[in-house]
Amino acid sequence: MPVYVDNVRIPSRGAIWCHLVADSLDELHSFAKRLGLKRQWFQHAASYPHYDVTLPMREKALRLGAAEGSRVTIIECAHRLKADLIKERRIQAPCQMRLFE
Repeated sequence: MPVYVDNVRIPSRGAIWCHLVADSLDELHSFAKRLGLKRQWFQHAASYPHYDVTLPMREKALRLGAAEGSRVTIIECAHRLKADLIKERRIQAPCQMRLFE
């Protein structure tokens, strides 16, 4: 399963940041560990689950096999990752989704 980095380039805390996502939570956490990212840095409560990475870390991710993700790819991964978190009950489903449980 692929891992993706976007190219949004968000300036914050003296660095430029991008997002790291994957097709599954297991793949994302495994790849993040290879990059040297701490699990506590996982953004599970953000608008979509991801790791924030600096530009140098983004380049390292690409060298280790991550792909550059288009906006559409990142959004598709975001939906899958959020659904995985909801299944694991790590976050609460939006009201509309709970209707179908």
